[in-house]
Amino acid sequence: QVQLVESGGGSVQAGGSLRLSCAASGHTYSVYCMGWFRQAQGKEREGVAAIGWDGSTRYADSVKGRFTISQDNAKNTLYLQMNSLKPEDTAMYYCAADFRVGDCSALSRDRYNYWGQGTRVTVSS
Repeated sequence: QVQLVESGGGSVQAGGSLRLSCAASGHTYSVYCMGWFRQAQGKEREGVAAIGWDGSTRYADSVKGRFTISQDNAKNTLYLQMNSLKPEDTAMYYCAADFRVGDCSALSRDRYNYWGQGTRVTVSS
C-alpha cells in the first residue's frame, strides 16, 4: 500500500508557472512507476507525465517542453514543474503510483493502482 498527497495547485495567469508536489508514504520502496494525470471538467482523465524507477520519463505531447516530472527519493516526493501554462492546462491534477514491474512509459490510467485526491490548477487568460 502507498498513500499519495498532492499539493501546490492554485490559480495563475497564462504564461505563469506552478510546481506540484506529491508526497508518498507507506511501501514507497516498492513503487516502480509514478505519474501525473489531469482531468478537466467534463473530460476524461488523461496522462500528463510518467517516471520510472530508473528515472526514465515520458510526456504527453500537449505538455512536452513545458512540464518536467522529477522525483526526490530521499523525500519520497514526486514533482511536476509546469511552465508556460495555458488556459487549457486548467484541470484537477492527480498523482499516481504502481508497484508492477514493466513499462512506465504508458500514460494510461490502467497502469496505476494508487491515486491521490488531486490538486486543482486554474490558468486564466
